[in-house]
Amino acid sequence: MAKPVELDEAWLDRIADQVNGLEYGSVLITVHDGRIVQIDRTDRKRFDAAAVRQQGAASAQG
Repeated sequence: MAKPVELDEAWLDRIADQVNGLEYGSVLITVHDGRIVQIDRTDRKRFDAAAVRQQGAASAQG
């Protein structure tokens, strides 16, 4: 049977810190033997391709 994950206020704060300000991406929480041992954050940046093309065309004309 799986052990319940041990969460204290410190880990909740760490998780909240990683999620806050994240526009696109993911937060991966690694658990070993019922304890959080690692938090990985992956940030993604998304760019609108049409807007980039328009900016490039405008600067080429100017």
